[in-house]
Amino acid sequence: MTKVKSAELIFICFMLLHGFVAAFNCTSPSPESLFGALERNLFPKKLLRPVNSFSSPLNITISITVVAIVGVDEKSQSLTTLIWQVLEWNIEGLSWDDEECGTSRVSVPREKLWIPDVRIAEFMTEDTSPKTPYVYLNNTGHVFDDKPIGVISSCRLIIYTFPFDIQNCSLTFGSYLHFNSDIRMVQGTSSEEILEESLNVLETNGEWKLIGIHVNPDAQLVLSEGSYSEIKYYIVLRRQPILYVVNLLIPSCFLITVDLFSFMLPPHSVDRSSFKMTLILGYTVFLLIMNDLLPTTGETTPLINVFFCLSLALMVASLLETVLITNMQFSSMHLQAKKKLFSTSIG
Repeated sequence: MTKVKSAELIFICFMLLHGFVAAFNCTSPSPESLFGALERNLFPKKLLRPVNSFSSPLNITISITVVAIVGVDEKSQSLTTLIWQVLEWNIEGLSWDDEECGTSRVSVPREKLWIPDVRIAEFMTEDTSPKTPYVYLNNTGHVFDDKPIGVISSCRLIIYTFPFDIQNCSLTFGSYLHFNSDIRMVQGTSSEEILEESLNVLETNGEWKLIGIHVNPDAQLVLSEGSYSEIKYYIVLRRQPILYVVNLLIPSCFLITVDLFSFMLPPHSVDRSSFKMTLILGYTVFLLIMNDLLPTTGETTPLINVFFCLSLALMVASLLETVLITNMQFSSMHLQAKKKLFSTSIG
């Protein structure tokens, strides 16, 4: 009995030295045989980080694809996107013969494996995207985890040049709990490849256009206990200005032009003051109606708002000038009438 226990201990020590999960054999090339081997050798260890020792870091390769740009909210300073997130890592020591087991890749339930706690630092709300229940497991121990994520992230928006503004929002991927010594984030595809693939699958063509994606693999958040390995993606968006140019800038320029040419009206046949007052009233109503199209934020005032204020100020100044000129003309006519009456009385 003692010899049997000693042999079991030697076998267990050999397995631990060989790796997290040793290579196993299948009794037949069938799904039942393969999953039976996984159930005995891999699934019971789902609570353990799949490395040989605690001091060994696990490399997590990440790649993303921007599928849709849902919207940008200037009031809450947030960006809403839909992305595909791909995580890849290796289970050390796990392998099987694809001919003996019948396949080189199999989909396994997500809850049966250890999954890294990779999250987005800029998340503002809970992720409500559909959950994917399976991941791919290769015969080399390579795990492939692909899932969609609906992201509502915080983004500092600069709208000074609205509607010709370009926004640069970041998405930082990293472990929520594990330090750099436990999990290391590794960049998968390059920024050029991410941008090309995102433009090919982009499903929305609304107000915002994706013009660039940059990657900063060296971004790390340093804490007192250690550092977290993170990868930061910068998503560069450009606003489509045609809607605001047609609905805001062109009508405003038309009203200002009409106000300038109103000085060509004959002063004796048309009341310029009433005409200009009507223009100011119409311009005010125009600004009130189009107020929902203008961004509202407490940091900076867009140049277009300054333009509208200056335009309204110029129209008011034009009205005051018209009132002054009308008053001067009336005074001049009154003085001429007095002179004519005085000369008639003398004659």
